[in-house]
Amino acid sequence: MTTHPLRSQPVPNSWDRRGLPGWTYHSPALFDLERDHVFLNHWQVVGHVNDLPEKGDWITYDMLGERAVVMRGADGEVRAFHNLCRHRGARVVDGDRGQCRGSIVCPFHGWVYNLDGTLRGASQPTSFDSMDRAKFGLKPIEMQTFHGFIFLRFHPGPQADIADLLAPFDADFAAYRTADILPVATPYWSTELPVNWKSVRDVDNEGYHVPLAHPGLQDLYGRDYRDIFLSDGLNISIGRYGDTPGRLWSVRHYNRLSRARDHLPPHLAGAWTYYGLFPQIVFAFTPEGVQYYHEIPLGPGLTRLTGRLYRNPDESRQERLARYLAMRIDRDTSAEDQQLSIWSNESMKSSAFDNFHLSDLEWGLRRHHDDLRALLPVMKLDTPPPEDRMAAVNQEMLGATG
Repeated sequence: MTTHPLRSQPVPNSWDRRGLPGWTYHSPALFDLERDHVFLNHWQVVGHVNDLPEKGDWITYDMLGERAVVMRGADGEVRAFHNLCRHRGARVVDGDRGQCRGSIVCPFHGWVYNLDGTLRGASQPTSFDSMDRAKFGLKPIEMQTFHGFIFLRFHPGPQADIADLLAPFDADFAAYRTADILPVATPYWSTELPVNWKSVRDVDNEGYHVPLAHPGLQDLYGRDYRDIFLSDGLNISIGRYGDTPGRLWSVRHYNRLSRARDHLPPHLAGAWTYYGLFPQIVFAFTPEGVQYYHEIPLGPGLTRLTGRLYRNPDESRQERLARYLAMRIDRDTSAEDQQLSIWSNESMKSSAFDNFHLSDLEWGLRRHHDDLRALLPVMKLDTPPPEDRMAAVNQEMLGATG
């Protein structure tokens, strides 16, 4: 067995180097199973408590037919609700973010909700006979926070409470002081790709491609980049920078301006670190700030890449410039990964595609596939069952393994 030099699960000396079969990247019936068993019942990050500084501030989060609104109440508490009026189901707020002054008013018929989600009153209440307002508040969504980041899940699921699940990240998030970070001027970003979400995650789950595909990252930290695999679908990647001046313009000037914060421990000072959570969340830290990014599946062949960016609360001018340069490096890296995702995804429908043959350096990709197969064992099949039999076959395989 071989192990990573830091906290890491061992990589077997002998393991199946194939990944998921190509059919799993374009099957509508499998996508429906992923909706219920991978996304809606696993934790999703939706923002940070400092995205909601004032009472009545709200942000929204939509995924696969479910709509959430996260709002700071009049009592200062942050809560999550289904963004769905109890009258006819209209969105009670529309947009990415906003502010309600004292109440939430449904734009369809004017039902009014308090900031804690309780129903204040329906318009023309006498037309409803005797309606018990206590039974018609906005429906809550399970929500928990971790060092300021807000997580929710639409359905109960297999993952532990977020504090227990992310306990291996606790000390590092505390060191980065993420509870105090602030959103940048334009914190939210989004783009769409004509690919299955797994193709995006496959590229991001391994560093084998960094030396050739990412000249900026290779110039910055490619000599020291490491992937570390933990239990429960967690992983850490880390690259230390500053040992060379840098050849590329952004890297050279970033190395000149970036300064490790005094409070960061040695293993985080002078490093870019990435913390991954199954099924598709990554937190990316530099000394100047943090972002999270994730894939929101829109269909079997369409995926939204999105995330939010944050800065340190006492940011200096030099640190702001370094953060800008880090953004330039990351922007180029993202564009490179997007092209790789498209190339990889389009191959899945080719008659010449014979499945993956993975390197030891792609163990993270294989482990992600194993986690998916554990939830949906139908993915183990080399050839797909009929679309109208997908759910039944998966249930039969679950029963056989359970």
